[in-house]
Amino acid sequence: MMGSLEFEHPQENNSAHMTTSPLDPEEFRRQGHMVIDFIADYYKTIEKYPVLSQVQPGYLKKRLPESAPYDPEPIETILQDVQDHIVPGLTHWLSPNHFGYFPAAISTAAFLGEMLTTGFNVVGFNWMASPAATELETIVMDWLGDMLKLPKSFLFSGNGGGVLQGTTCEAIVCTMAAARDQMLSQIGRENIGKLVVYGSDQTHSALQKASQIVGIHPKNFRAIETTTSTSFALSPGVLKSTICSDIEAGLVPLFLCATVGTTAITAVDPLGPLCEVAKEHDMWVHVDAAYAGSACICPEFQYFIDGVEGADSFSLNAHKWFFTTLDCCCLWVKNPSALVSSLSTNPEFLRNKATDSKQVVDYKDWQIALSRRFKAIKLWLVLRSYGVGNLRNFLRSHVKMAKIFEGLVGMDKRFEIVAPRHFSLVCFRVSPSAISKANRSLSDHDNGKLKAHNYELLNGVKCAVNEVNSKLLEAINGSGLVYMSHAVVGGMYVLRCAIGASLTEEKHVAMAWKVVQEHADAILGTKIIVDQT
Repeated sequence: MMGSLEFEHPQENNSAHMTTSPLDPEEFRRQGHMVIDFIADYYKTIEKYPVLSQVQPGYLKKRLPESAPYDPEPIETILQDVQDHIVPGLTHWLSPNHFGYFPAAISTAAFLGEMLTTGFNVVGFNWMASPAATELETIVMDWLGDMLKLPKSFLFSGNGGGVLQGTTCEAIVCTMAAARDQMLSQIGRENIGKLVVYGSDQTHSALQKASQIVGIHPKNFRAIETTTSTSFALSPGVLKSTICSDIEAGLVPLFLCATVGTTAITAVDPLGPLCEVAKEHDMWVHVDAAYAGSACICPEFQYFIDGVEGADSFSLNAHKWFFTTLDCCCLWVKNPSALVSSLSTNPEFLRNKATDSKQVVDYKDWQIALSRRFKAIKLWLVLRSYGVGNLRNFLRSHVKMAKIFEGLVGMDKRFEIVAPRHFSLVCFRVSPSAISKANRSLSDHDNGKLKAHNYELLNGVKCAVNEVNSKLLEAINGSGLVYMSHAVVGGMYVLRCAIGASLTEEKHVAMAWKVVQEHADAILGTKIIVDQT
């Protein structure tokens, strides 16, 4: 026989401590105004914070209670705790002095669109669940595809179609699953161990993760080496020879990911020639333009996606450089039925007349998850609130600032640009010659070798050069004034200045360069030990 229940809080039904409703319109209005004011003040004063958080691991556990509160707390108290405990633990991605990774540019329109998304909170897994959510998504994806001048075969108006995924990794998983199932239907599912996926050593790691998820054997993942001779773009010739070797070994080429704007240095793979090679072997070609794709709404950048007509799918992240909040990955496919064939499930509880009619899109069958947010409304607000002309100008302003930064680097002979600047990312480093001049321990004989650019000796000092640049970046980020990130290409450790935050102006770019120079002065003014082993 069950005994009586014991409560730790015998007065738990005391109405004085209970909120009458979790969603009261007037209380929502009051608290909502407070949160909007809080965020607006944060944007206004964001430059006072160190860009990179200065806290140590585990800092927050020491500041917060061990358990959740039993009684409600007022929003005023909670917001104060956000200010006192959460904000110090943020790396401020929206700071005008955040130049790391790629931008997370947002806008008033996107923020308000996100509020509408959350406010409606529809679960739009199929058309019937919220017709407006599905239909608006099909419309804005065709709008954006048209702005990019994508071939009509990628649009709903041309028997293709677009879908909003969460991230590039999700987009690649979905398209690779479709490619896998198409191929296995021809060669037999027992041959999945023969399938091969191709990218370059500059392709985003999302490709490797997608391969693992989709079931590609780890030995059948190809990250083809790139070189300075192609500016670290994937060579069609090397791809072809790699594919031929795999075929001779009894393997089956499946999937190629070509990139427009690689993560490290924004290298651009030659889409047309790569697609030609892939199509000789009936491979699926996906074009990852996560960062740089946004720039291609500008006519002067559209040549970077020449050849996309030969691809099967194309994606960009509107949450990177298209002023739209995370997450919002735009994926277009030529053959939506391939996605649906691989990703659809039709349980009885989701059966409805609209789906059975085959006249509607059910986006649950275009993605991994069943449930999905109403993401299209924020992209719709961005497109309508600014228009194509303003969006192009926003992007051009970032490219202009990158050119300014590139010029500043070029005027300081201690530094060198290590990769062509295609968009708004500048990759640079302290040059080996500057380090050799600063190193007073080198003999005249070794100095002479360096000045002659002896290849063997330069290899010998490579570690020292990378170490100096690593220390420079650490000092820059440790200042809290600026945040940049790094990459390693061709064995070179390079600093990346990615311009694209919505609040960044030319004065911030000039200040960032001043910070770089000041820390370079301090580092190069000390004795540098050169490893010649």
